[in-house]
Amino acid sequence: MTTETKEPLFRDIDGDEGENVNTIESLCMSCEENGTTRLLLTRIPFFKEIILMSFECPHCGFTNNEVQSAGRIQEKGSTITLSVSSPKDLNRQVVKSDAASFTIPELEFESPAFSQKGELNTIEGLLERAITGLEEHQPVRKIVDPVLAAKIDEIVSQLKKCHDGKMNFTLILDDVSGNSFIENPHAPKDDPCMTLVQYMRSTEQDASLGLQSASEDATEENTAEKEDEDKDNKVTDEVLNFPTNCSSCNAPAETRMKVVAIPHFKEVIIMATSCDACGDKTNEVKSGSGIEPKGCRLTLKITDPEDLNRDVLKSETCEVQIPSLDFVTHAGTLGGRFTTLEGLLTNIKEQLQSVNPFGFGDSPALFNSQMKTFLTGIDKIISGEELGVEIILDDPAGNSYIQNLYAPDPDPELEVFHYQRSKEQDDELGISDMKTEGYEEDEKS
Repeated sequence: MTTETKEPLFRDIDGDEGENVNTIESLCMSCEENGTTRLLLTRIPFFKEIILMSFECPHCGFTNNEVQSAGRIQEKGSTITLSVSSPKDLNRQVVKSDAASFTIPELEFESPAFSQKGELNTIEGLLERAITGLEEHQPVRKIVDPVLAAKIDEIVSQLKKCHDGKMNFTLILDDVSGNSFIENPHAPKDDPCMTLVQYMRSTEQDASLGLQSASEDATEENTAEKEDEDKDNKVTDEVLNFPTNCSSCNAPAETRMKVVAIPHFKEVIIMATSCDACGDKTNEVKSGSGIEPKGCRLTLKITDPEDLNRDVLKSETCEVQIPSLDFVTHAGTLGGRFTTLEGLLTNIKEQLQSVNPFGFGDSPALFNSQMKTFLTGIDKIISGEELGVEIILDDPAGNSYIQNLYAPDPDPELEVFHYQRSKEQDDELGISDMKTEGYEEDEKS
C-alpha cells in the first residue's frame, strides 16, 4: 500500500520551480487554435500567494503573461490611516491589494479599489504611480475637455508636493479584503502616526469580492435552524469535522470543532485545523455564551516558571499587554486562542516573525534593533529566565480567562477586575445598535 505525499499548493520561490509548473491545453484567443498555458502557484516572501500564468500558441505565435492574486480574504476589512508628516514616512513600505483603495482627504483624491493590480510599493511609489496615471492622457484631455484637464493639473500639482515631501497629508488605505499593510517602523510598539480599524463588510462589499452575501447566509441559517436545534444536545459530546483550506499554504485541510467546558469559567467552541500538506496547525476559540455584562481585565504576575503552564483563553476581542516590554496587541490580532501562557507568548513571537510583512529583511537598522530587543525579552519570559513580569488580558467582552491554580480560592498572583465598558467599546462590539426587546412588534408593523 502506497502513501500519497501531500505538498503545499503555494510554495516559496526557491529558484527551482520547473517541476511545480502545471501545463494545460487551452484555446488561443487570437487564432482560435489550441495553445499551451503554464501555471505556477507560488508565494512571494513577505507578500502573498500569486498565480503566474503564461500562454503560448505554436500556430500563430501569440503569447500572454498574467499574474493573479491567490491570497485569502480575511474575515474583516481594514482601514489604515497614516499621517504623513516627514520624508521618512514616504519611504514606508506598503502592501496594497487589488481590493484596496487609497484616499488623500486634503486633496479630495481617491484611487478606487479594483482599478489597479496588487503591488508591493512605498508611499512615495503609490503617489508616483497616481501622478503617472493622471498625466497619461492629459494632452488629449486638454483638447477634448480643457476644464477637466485644468482640474487634473491642479490635483497633480498637489500630489507632486506630497511626493516631494513639501506638504503634510493623510493617507487612508481601505481594503475590504483585509490584505493590505503599511509598515510600522516602531514595531512592536504602536505607531503614533497610524491607526488600524477593522470592520465587518457590507453585503455590497462581500459581493465585490465574490463572497456569498449576508442575506444568502441568513437564508441558509434559517433553513438549517431546526436541524441545529435537534443537534444542540449532541454537539457537546461529539467532534464535528468539515473541509476547509489551510491558512498557510491554501491546500485542502480538515477542521475539527468541539464544545468544551472550562472549569470555573464557561463553555467555549474550539476549532482546530491540521494541514497534511505543509504541517501547519492552528486553533481558534469562540465563546459559546455571548458577551458578558461587563468587561474583564486579567493581570497575572509570573513568579514561577510553572506559571507558563497555566491554561489561557484569549478571545478574538481581547487585547494582550506586556508592560515591561511596552507591548500591546490589539483585539483581533491573534484571533481566539485556547492554549497555555507559554503557547500564547510563542504565538505573539511567531506572529511578529512571520505574519508582519515588514518585520525583518532589509528593514532599517533601528527597526531591526527594536524588534530584536523585543524578541530577546519575550524569549527570556518564555524560558522562565525573566520573572516578576506582568501579563495583562483586557477583554471588553469578558470572554477571556487565565487558569486559577488555587480555584475555587482566590489566586494571589492573578488579579481579576470587572469594569463597565465605554461607549466606544460597546460600538466596537456592536452592542450599541443591538435591539433585544420589542423587535417582534417592529417586524409585524
